[in-house]
Amino acid sequence: MQRAVRVGLIGFGTIGTGVVKLLKKNREQIRERVGVPVDLVRIADIDTKRDRGVRLAKGVLVGDARKVLDDPSIDIVIELMGGTGLARRFVLEAIKANKDVVTANKALLAHHGDEIFGAVERAGVEIGYEASVGGGIPIIRTLRESLGGDRHHALFGIVNGTTNYILSKMSNQGGEFADVLAEAQADGLAEADPSFDVDGVDAAHKLTLLVELAFGCRFRFADVPSEGIRRVTQDDIAFAREFGYALKHLAVAVRHKDGIEARVHPAMVPQQHPLARVDGALNAIVVDSEALESSMYVGLGAGMMPTATAVVGDLMEIACNRLHGCRGRVAPLGLPTAKLRKLATLPASRAIGTYYMRLQVLDRPGELAKISGALGRAGISIASMLQQPAKRRGSVTLVMRTHEASQRSLDRAVSAIEKLQAVRGKVVVIRIEENL
Repeated sequence: MQRAVRVGLIGFGTIGTGVVKLLKKNREQIRERVGVPVDLVRIADIDTKRDRGVRLAKGVLVGDARKVLDDPSIDIVIELMGGTGLARRFVLEAIKANKDVVTANKALLAHHGDEIFGAVERAGVEIGYEASVGGGIPIIRTLRESLGGDRHHALFGIVNGTTNYILSKMSNQGGEFADVLAEAQADGLAEADPSFDVDGVDAAHKLTLLVELAFGCRFRFADVPSEGIRRVTQDDIAFAREFGYALKHLAVAVRHKDGIEARVHPAMVPQQHPLARVDGALNAIVVDSEALESSMYVGLGAGMMPTATAVVGDLMEIACNRLHGCRGRVAPLGLPTAKLRKLATLPASRAIGTYYMRLQVLDRPGELAKISGALGRAGISIASMLQQPAKRRGSVTLVMRTHEASQRSLDRAVSAIEKLQAVRGKVVVIRIEENL
């Protein structure tokens, strides 16, 4: 048995710093569990001057990733640089050099997972990516192994901590989206450019991986329709509460007989559902399975130490597999890539659901009948309706909750309503997830 497992890290940002801290602080515990020391021998980052609050031996931190990739003594490469360009190249080079890989890069795997997972299998190495979804929640390992003998019907949940933090603060403390986002940025809880988070891209990356793991199929990120939270207002939160719901940003995937329905969007969740009480930066993922039925996994979905915990967990598992000669014990997605099913992706227009609609309408006789007519012609009936006192002279806020309808019918109705002369601006539509 080799005397130590040697590790190289590419990317010494927030998560990389957390990984180094954890490896140093728990060195003896990790050694006892793995059986030999796990030594971080090289760190590559373009910034070699910034003080991260971690003491390193001379020569460990370098500015050239080649000193990690080309070092034959390094067994495992941790990629934490982010992005899909250089990161893809470095990961593929590490695999080709017979090195195992650990990554937190959900965008990389959502866009290039087929290529990377295939390369892993051909090379007989391993890849750990627990930190790519749900931060410290062990959802990847759970779906790939613990629930590998069950069949899953659906999964849904809150998979982005930034959007959940913003919506929680808007719901509990007030404030409109732009103001709460600015506060989150000032507190370091949102990126300077928050687009990936607040526009739903990050959640769609994660959902892509969850779909592949849960349903054992190939799935494309491009097939996930995603909507963010920029248009959510205090009006929507107040009306949701009045109707008996909490507003959350959800990632949803459902397996039907003829394919997979997947989507990311704001949603109204019944207040009695456990997801409605998941606040702040927490993530929560619910898996609906045949044998286990419903199970829910909750934890911090982002941040230095939660994500570092997942990275180090993967590192330890891969180190143990190397030492015991069982690399590739479990395929990256639970099934060999050749065995992944080819399931159809159902168009978003086919989705059936109930909806909340908010629109600004001139307060004059006959306009409500026109709106009801547009809904009726699209085959949509109204379950309930509220009218808010006028905020601006001559117009009122009208809120409706529909009975079940297809997304296609709703889109047709909304298009017709927005063309009405009395309707001001865009109609806000939020799906109501009644049957989670």
